[in-house]
Amino acid sequence: MNNFLSDLYQYIAEDAIVDWQAGDIPTCPIPNFTPAMAANRTYFDRSEWAKGYFEACHRDEAFEGCWRAAMGSWDDKIVVDIGCGPGNLYATLGGSPRLLIGVDISRNALEMARKIGYTPILADAHNLPFIDNFADIVTLNATIHHCEDMPQVLTEAARLVRPGGLLITDHDPQHTAWNFQGVGMALYKIRVPLYRLMMGNSFMTKEEHTAMIASEIHHQPGKGVKPDLYHRTLEPLGFTVQLYPHNHTVGSEVLQGNYGRADNKYRFGQWLSGINPNSLEAALSLMCVAKRN
Repeated sequence: MNNFLSDLYQYIAEDAIVDWQAGDIPTCPIPNFTPAMAANRTYFDRSEWAKGYFEACHRDEAFEGCWRAAMGSWDDKIVVDIGCGPGNLYATLGGSPRLLIGVDISRNALEMARKIGYTPILADAHNLPFIDNFADIVTLNATIHHCEDMPQVLTEAARLVRPGGLLITDHDPQHTAWNFQGVGMALYKIRVPLYRLMMGNSFMTKEEHTAMIASEIHHQPGKGVKPDLYHRTLEPLGFTVQLYPHNHTVGSEVLQGNYGRADNKYRFGQWLSGINPNSLEAALSLMCVAKRN
């Protein structure tokens, strides 16, 4: 068994089913392979789309500053990155985790993540193959809103966190910020042709955009995440929950309550929908930093 597989093996539950012979990526069966999973795999298994996502998303200074402030150092720690994709989180933050496990359902994304330092495993976030209470930090960046059962995914992630450890989620759409109505909703529906008109060939193709939208099942007007999701799911499991709405434009200041200012295109749609674009409720994403007691 390869060294990296040996490192992973010790944290696999006894009753978990894992194919250790599936190339460089241990693979768990997914009996309930849902349409959302299929959409995510379709998107990230296209190498050119995954490469574009890796280069463009969650790679700026604001993202890095926000996550460093929330997490502190992950050097010499055991980290599980659920929904790791091609490895954007580690590519941006760097550092030296003792073990960095990447979980995803796209083999192509996991192969990309493995090349930059992840120990990959293909598994369903709703049913993880790991033992309890072994990870110092569990992360879900831009993950929960891609999953059908968001409370179940949070519960599974929480199960892995050791006492004193952290569970961090981010870049999931805040419900109140995306609840477009009336004229705001009408503009939202025609936004893609407008983007294509303004940006021309620099905007993603119709095929790629359709695949991306199909994967984001809770990132639609009237959907998204609410604060109650984290409180009612994590607090009974022994976590202290801190929530930070933000607009992706500020870094460490997010944890001091500075939620920044969204791009004008979002603010205009919110204003037309009766949402105060300067309010906390209009912040586009909801970050959760939860510590296990």
